[in-house]
Amino acid sequence: MTDVERRAALDDIGAEVAVCTRCRLSQARTKAVPGEGTEATEVIFVGEGPGFNEDRQGRPFVGQAGALLTELLGSVGWTREEVFITNVVKCRPPENRDPEPDEIAACAPFLTRQLAALDPALVVTLGRFSMARFNPGARIGQVHGTYRAADPESGAPAALTYAMYHPAAALHQGSLKATLFRDMEGVPTALLEARKLRTERLAAAPATDQSPYQAAAGPPPIPAPSSAATTAPGPAAQPIAEPIAEPAPAIVGGPDGQTAESDPTDQLGLF
Repeated sequence: MTDVERRAALDDIGAEVAVCTRCRLSQARTKAVPGEGTEATEVIFVGEGPGFNEDRQGRPFVGQAGALLTELLGSVGWTREEVFITNVVKCRPPENRDPEPDEIAACAPFLTRQLAALDPALVVTLGRFSMARFNPGARIGQVHGTYRAADPESGAPAALTYAMYHPAAALHQGSLKATLFRDMEGVPTALLEARKLRTERLAAAPATDQSPYQAAAGPPPIPAPSSAATTAPGPAAQPIAEPIAEPAPAIVGGPDGQTAESDPTDQLGLF
């Protein structure tokens, strides 16, 4: 799939989202929020759902949480224009309540199609509802700042996922802001690992079993990983223990044990 074809697919999805009436969230919305960003990216950020400002503008992450997300991206040398940003549900839940399971299910095909069009190497989940889509059963208080393979049923079976708190959580609990910036430092290393895995899969897979991105050009070259980044043993989850010493890799190419007390946002009822 070419970049032109990816953009056309994303635009078609956006047009359908704009007039969608699959669930009750459509009844009170001002504008649906399909998502935005470049079609030629390796990285998707997935949040929970639109808030007040997003509902008015039809764009994701444009309020206070969006300003913080922009800061987080800037802290590793990236911009919004270099990634794709979307949400699990595309219409604002009333009073910013949690989305209901049937609302998430109704919206799920849109996210699945976006993932299929972009074929991301890395999905950064923002908050527990997004995390649950890609790693069901995980708890954000335990896995934030780590990367792992996406659930095969998530729509991104060839991607790694990297878990982070939702930026809105830091607006309610200030101590989480430092956690967000610390976790963001690990995103570029997760991207390097995702590129490495794609290279290995491309080498091992038959030509008929390659993703469009892999078949077209293969993953971009893999810069040498930072010696400061460390990973825990085992393939399930690899936390980033130290800040990254090297600059963030450019986002190039196209996609071609559980305790409630450990998660402060669960207690607040936040994203």
